[in-house]
Amino acid sequence: FAAGADATLNLASAGAKPLPRYQHVAAAGHFDGAHQILLDSMTHTEQAGFRVLAPFMLDDGRTILVDRGWIALGSSRTDWPPLDIAPGHREIRGRIDELPVPGVRLPGPATENTASAWPKLMNYPELPELEAALARQLYPRILLLDPGEPDGFVREWRPPGFAPERHIGYAVQWFALALTLAVIYVILNLRKNEST
Repeated sequence: FAAGADATLNLASAGAKPLPRYQHVAAAGHFDGAHQILLDSMTHTEQAGFRVLAPFMLDDGRTILVDRGWIALGSSRTDWPPLDIAPGHREIRGRIDELPVPGVRLPGPATENTASAWPKLMNYPELPELEAALARQLYPRILLLDPGEPDGFVREWRPPGFAPERHIGYAVQWFALALTLAVIYVILNLRKNEST
């Protein structure tokens, strides 16, 4: 994750092969604000909400989904803040990443509202479902919009998984448990020998 910020690559000149995950990139083009996707079941600081994906049409004709960040769930699942994006050509920066995936994927469609309704509310969609909804081919990864870029929401991007300190804490906990069990075993066997 840290190595991805060593250099900023131009997405247009990167070629057809997908860039590595977390690579920092710059891209030029314009947003398609009329066809945004809300990823359901996303949390931030233990609060329910959505992540907002917007198609970004690159100058070379390709389309990449840009993750604009997280928004809180309102009074209902259709109550969200305005999702408007300023029109016009621009250059954006961010990190390449994968689409969010669930721990267990249940069968059934990812889209939860009608085919003509935008923005679409989707629950952990896969790339083919997104391409079908948008009726266009997409870059195989998404772009996490940098926190300093305009037209975004909550963007506190971090590498997945636990911090090393948490793994050390688990290791200490399990070794302490093993030591406790060893001490109990020795004490019980010493008492058993004394009674015979």
